[in-house]
Amino acid sequence: MIEINIPYYKKVNIENIVFDYNGTLAVDGRLIDGLKEKLCFISKLVKVYIITADTFGTVKENFRDIDVEVKIITKENGTMDKLNFIKELGSDRTIAVGNGNNDQLMLKESVIGFCILGDEGLSTKALLSSDVVLKDIKDFFDIIINQKRIIATLRK
Repeated sequence: MIEINIPYYKKVNIENIVFDYNGTLAVDGRLIDGLKEKLCFISKLVKVYIITADTFGTVKENFRDIDVEVKIITKENGTMDKLNFIKELGSDRTIAVGNGNNDQLMLKESVIGFCILGDEGLSTKALLSSDVVLKDIKDFFDIIINQKRIIATLRK
């Protein structure tokens, strides 16, 4: 578990992190270099989920040797599938990380929603539904490790 006490904002106890796959952890279906090690590290602290419609059919292969759970959702109802998954895990103890239109509801519902501006860009709907915007997915792992960055960004 990760505990973060954000002054005048909220105290959170994170048990889960849910990552969108394409556009967030992967570009064109390929996991971004250097993320396997970071995911292995973070999976020792919290339960890690990768949620995706798996457009490129590569997600299970990319994560076969990492302690994460892959959740395949429908292409037709992905936005609601992601939202419902966050609710199932417990919104108050789950961080969501994404970049696309179909991530907007899970970002808004989660205790802290992180929007990633990566190589595939980010949707304005996801942007407006998030709590924190980061320029790169690698910055997410840095901010989770150095929680003073989250505190500095979100405190009132």
